[in-house]
Amino acid sequence: MKTKLYVSAAVLALGAGGAFAQDLKFPVGEGAFNWDSYKAYDEATNLDGQTLTIFGPWRGEDQVLVESMLAYFTAASGVKVNYSSSENYEQQIVIDSEAGSPPDIAILPQPGLIADLVKKGFVAPLGEDTQKWLAENYAAGDSWVGLGSYAGPDGTKALYALPYKIDVKSLVWYSPETFEDAGYDVPETMEDLKALTDKIVADGGTPWCIGLGSGGATGWPATDWVEDMMLRTQAPEVYDRWVTNELAFNSPEVVGAIEEFGAFAKTDAYVAGGVAAVAATDFRDSPKGLFASPPQCYMHHQASFIPSFFPEGTVVGQDADFFYFPAYAGKDLGKPVLGAGTLAFITKDTEASRAFIDWLKTPIAHEVWMAQSGFLTPLKSANPETYGSSVTRKMGDILLNSTTFRFDGSDLMPGAVGAGTFWTGMVDYVGGKSAQEVADAIQASWPK
Repeated sequence: MKTKLYVSAAVLALGAGGAFAQDLKFPVGEGAFNWDSYKAYDEATNLDGQTLTIFGPWRGEDQVLVESMLAYFTAASGVKVNYSSSENYEQQIVIDSEAGSPPDIAILPQPGLIADLVKKGFVAPLGEDTQKWLAENYAAGDSWVGLGSYAGPDGTKALYALPYKIDVKSLVWYSPETFEDAGYDVPETMEDLKALTDKIVADGGTPWCIGLGSGGATGWPATDWVEDMMLRTQAPEVYDRWVTNELAFNSPEVVGAIEEFGAFAKTDAYVAGGVAAVAATDFRDSPKGLFASPPQCYMHHQASFIPSFFPEGTVVGQDADFFYFPAYAGKDLGKPVLGAGTLAFITKDTEASRAFIDWLKTPIAHEVWMAQSGFLTPLKSANPETYGSSVTRKMGDILLNSTTFRFDGSDLMPGAVGAGTFWTGMVDYVGGKSAQEVADAIQASWPK
């Protein structure tokens, strides 16, 4: 029976890049954490002396954060963990798998790449029990089962990857003070959002800051708009057919979603600097108009990372805030959320690998990272009170209240489209081409 660690934080051996001794970040038994889940896992798991290699995308500060979570896994299971990453981690996991020397566990933010590894037989299925657990324990659970399920070497689809650490894209950023001064309320529906857009214009203001500039990746911010609009105008199954090209890119459903984006981005009065500024403005500079005096715009659609580019000293939750990019009240499509995130999967099927997947099902495996920074989860049993800030808690609430989650569509498409013609097509669209012309060109570029 291994030594229990309920009383105080233990010093652990966590082998990662040469760093070993590490204290548990939060003393076991203290705070709002679900320590019962930790204790139950500890009592059920005794793998002293075993090792586990994990290869993931997190480096720098993110590596420190993931290792703080892994320390608890080591304390509870007895498994010594060696976490590593690489600047070119996408290529490295393919090289290692094909060479027969994969890690025990891999964690990646690219479902398409995981699907390729699964098809080649490099990934172990997680089993029906884990699939059932995921459906029942994650908000919008069927969405997460779909995200982690792929066709195996024999063509049979099964759950191979467990989503862990999620990012939210369906956000609109604004200045609470500016809204209050103007007497504007946060819109609850897409109909309200469009009405607010028109009211701001009627009041002499400019509703939106939109910038698509991003060097060689110019155009990508518009893909998030279109993906969000697909989820707000079509059923999630239509979105799924679109990203695989089962539904052609130039179908009426997709053309309609592009035009929904255009209703905002191709109306001079709606956009700071007019339509001509949309493609010319760098996406990192675009939100700064929210904080100008007088404001150059009132709203900015962008993912959860954008505060990194707000003016220095901006306090999120005070100077800037966000609301859920709303769905149409009249379309009965629930509350869809667009986002991204990472998925964990087994590349070497060992007892320790299986134990780690079970660990990721515990609330504490989420809460330790939630309590720090940069971590969101749809796990219903994780305590929202452990979030390290009101900002991440509010983003977490968006996930928990979602009825559908879909991964960034451009990331699921072939690179030539999702990181190529989709980007350039959106630039052509705001430059004057019609949605149909642009969609036809993107469809023609889809790899045969």
